[in-house]
Amino acid sequence: MRWILALALALTAGIGALYGLTGGFTVLTAEAARRQDVALHPRPIPTLQVLAEDGRVLDLGQDLRRDGRIAIINFFYTRCLSLCLVQGSQTERLQEAIVARGLQDRIRLISISFDPRDRAPSLARYAARMNADPDVWQFLSFTQPAQRDAALALFGITVVPAPLGEFEHNAAFHVVTPGGSLARILDLDEPGSALIAADALDEAGHRPGREADGL
Repeated sequence: MRWILALALALTAGIGALYGLTGGFTVLTAEAARRQDVALHPRPIPTLQVLAEDGRVLDLGQDLRRDGRIAIINFFYTRCLSLCLVQGSQTERLQEAIVARGLQDRIRLISISFDPRDRAPSLARYAARMNADPDVWQFLSFTQPAQRDAALALFGITVVPAPLGEFEHNAAFHVVTPGGSLARILDLDEPGSALIAADALDEAGHRPGREADGL
C-alpha cells in the first residue's frame, strides 16, 4: 500500500508541475507558457540605458513613452552572418508593410544589439544595409553589461559566445506598449502576426494617456 500511495503522490506532483509549466495544460512548452504569461501579464521594462545609431544615449523606457507608438523590438548583432540576416530581412519586410499601410505614426521598429562592440558607427552602417527609414526603424545597443543582461533575461533572449567573435542566440519579435511593457512575443517567421498584434494593441487603447499602469 505504501508504494501505491507514494506512486500516487508522485503522479499528483508531476501533474501539478506540468499544469503550472503549461499554463493549465493550454500550452506544451516552457517558452510557450512564458509567452502566454507575458500576454496575460505584460512585463514593465526596467531602466535601460541604450546607445542610438546617431550617438545619443537614451533611456529605452523614457524613449518609448516620449515617442508614443507601439514598438516591435528584436535583438541582433551587426557581425551576425546567419540568423540576424534572416531577422533583418523579416524586419525590413515589416518596415515595408508598416509604410504601405500608413501605420508609421502608430507602430515603429527597434533592433537592439547585444554585442558590446556595436557602437554608433556600426549601428549606422547596419541601418543603411537594411534600408532602414529612421522615422520607422531605430537601431540601438547597450551601454552597460548589467542592463544588457537584465534586458535579455526579460525578453527571453539567450546569447552564447561562439568562435571567431560570434554568438549563438535565439530571436523573436517582441511587441512593446508605449508605456514600456512587453506585451507579446511572436516567432521570427511570423512578422505578419507581430504586426497584427501591434495593431490590435494600439486599437485596444494602449497608447499614451490611455494605457493602464503596468498594462
